[in-house]
Amino acid sequence: MAQELNPNENQLNIEISEEVAEGTYSNLAIISHSQAEFIMDFVNIMPGTPKSKVKSRIVMTPMHAKRFMKALSDNILNFERENGKINDLNENELLMNFGGPTAQA
Repeated sequence: MAQELNPNENQLNIEISEEVAEGTYSNLAIISHSQAEFIMDFVNIMPGTPKSKVKSRIVMTPMHAKRFMKALSDNILNFERENGKINDLNENELLMNFGGPTAQA
């Protein structure tokens, strides 16, 4: 006789505080790793500001980092399917826009 599974049996209840729900804007991620973990530092660089602070640091095991990469990749593919291709900036464009004060003639 087959046992009927309760759909709520494996449900995970996740709560989010108001502060965390507001989110933190980031336009730069610095990713490094050791043998045991991946470290992702999220930074908000403002134009004309020579110094920025890390706004958030996330540390993951290699297995969770790989699962995160797959989930992010799947979400980007779904986004582009619905909204069109996301144009990527090359490294020089990023540095020119956020590397400090703009040169004047």
